[in-house]
Amino acid sequence: MVRLIMGSKGSGKTKQLIEMINNAAKDEPGNVVCIEANRNMTYDIRLIDAEEYKLNNYDSFRGFISGLYAGNYDISHVFIDSLCRIVGRDVDQETEDFLNWLDVFGERNNIKFTVTISADASLATDGVKKYF
Repeated sequence: MVRLIMGSKGSGKTKQLIEMINNAAKDEPGNVVCIEANRNMTYDIRLIDAEEYKLNNYDSFRGFISGLYAGNYDISHVFIDSLCRIVGRDVDQETEDFLNWLDVFGERNNIKFTVTISADASLATDGVKKYF
């Protein structure tokens, strides 16, 4: 399952994300992980700084998520903050393909994904909009 929070800078995505992460940390039966562009936020969960792992394209991100799960089958929820900023690109077909891959991977492994993208929601393709 993938949930996408998309909006322009200052639209309240971070506040919403922090609330969701805190609730997941309390309520999720498994481990909760947050991948962010840099270490700006603090939680009582596993926090991963994407800059340390050079996740600058969707292929490396797929491999990273797969490896993360291979090393810890107890992950139940992964939050990805500022996806397009992490990979260094705008919302495009590859973004849609990645979200589709996350959805399939999550269904197969019983992992929820919550992703934020800082961009006007009107830029989203129909395939991206299905995750709103």
